[in-house]
Amino acid sequence: MNRHEPAGRDPRPVDPHGPRPQGHCPDGGGPRGAGPHGAGPHGAGIGLRRGLLSGMHDLPDTALDFIEVAPENWIGVGGRFGRQFEALVERFPLVCHGLSLSLGGPAPLDIALLEDVRAFLDRYGACCFTEHLSACSDDQGHLYDLMPIPFTDEAVRHVAGRIRRAQDVLERRIGIEPVSYYAAPGQEMRELEFVNAVLREADCDLLLDVNNIYVNSVNFGYDPFEYLHGIDGARTVYVHIAGHYVEAPDLFIDTHGAPIVEPVWALLDAAYARWGALPTLVERDFNFPPMEDLLGEVARVRRLQSGAQARDPGGARTAGV
Repeated sequence: MNRHEPAGRDPRPVDPHGPRPQGHCPDGGGPRGAGPHGAGPHGAGIGLRRGLLSGMHDLPDTALDFIEVAPENWIGVGGRFGRQFEALVERFPLVCHGLSLSLGGPAPLDIALLEDVRAFLDRYGACCFTEHLSACSDDQGHLYDLMPIPFTDEAVRHVAGRIRRAQDVLERRIGIEPVSYYAAPGQEMRELEFVNAVLREADCDLLLDVNNIYVNSVNFGYDPFEYLHGIDGARTVYVHIAGHYVEAPDLFIDTHGAPIVEPVWALLDAAYARWGALPTLVERDFNFPPMEDLLGEVARVRRLQSGAQARDPGGARTAGV
C-alpha cells in the first residue's frame, strides 16, 4: 500500500512522450505485460523513494535486480530529481506501481492519466504496471488514501470492467494488488473469493503483497496460509514484502515504515514453495534505515529465492540468485 510522495516538480518538466533513456528489462518489456503473460522483473528489488535516491546512486549494479516507482510521482519531473531518476533507470530494470487509478471508485476512469502513464511506461521501458484493488477518488476529487471496495458481485463486475478498459488504454496487461483494509462495508463474500473473481472476470495479473495478507489476517481473523494457498497465484507478476505497525494485538497497520517481521518472511517462503522464486520487491516508505539494512532484507529475499530454486530448479523466475 503506497501513498504519494511530495511532487517536487521542476518548472521545466520532462515530456513523458519524449525520447527515453536506454533502460532495460529482462527479456524485454512491452505491451504484453509481465509474469505468466509476458516479460517481467526477476530477482529482488527495492521501491524507489525520494529519501533513498542518494543511497541508491552509490550502489553497485549487482545490488538490485529491479526498482519500482509510482508513475504519478515521476511524470513530468525534471531538474535534479529527473536526472537522478533517469540515471537509475539506465542501470536497473523498472517496474511501475500506480496510486491514482481508483479502479474501484465511482468516478469515470481518468483516461488522460492512463495515456500519460502509458507514455511513461513506454519511454522508460518498464517491465510491467500494477495498481491497487481499491478506491481512492470520487466525483469530488482524490482521497489520498486507499479505500476498500465492497466484496460483492456487483463490485466484481464494476471493477473488472474498469480494469479491462485500463488495459486497453495502456495497451498492456496490468497486475492488481489486494490492499490492506480496516473495514469491510457491504461484504457479501470473503475477500479471497472477491479477489479471485476480479482476477478471473478482468483476466488481469496479480501483485501479491504478503504483508497485506498478514495484516488483514490479523485484523479479520483468518489463516494467512489458507488465503495464500487459495489465491490465484499463478497470475503473479511479482511480490511485495514490507513492515507494519502494531497498534493493538488485533489491529495491525500497513505502514511500510518498519523492518519485515518473521511471520511475513514465512509467508514469502510459502509463496515460493507454491509458485517458485517469484520476483520480490522490498517496500520502505519512511523511517528509512541505513541502506545496508535494506540491502540486508534484499539479501534475505535472495537467499529464500535460492532455496526455492534448489527445491524446484525448473519452477523459479529469478535473476541474480
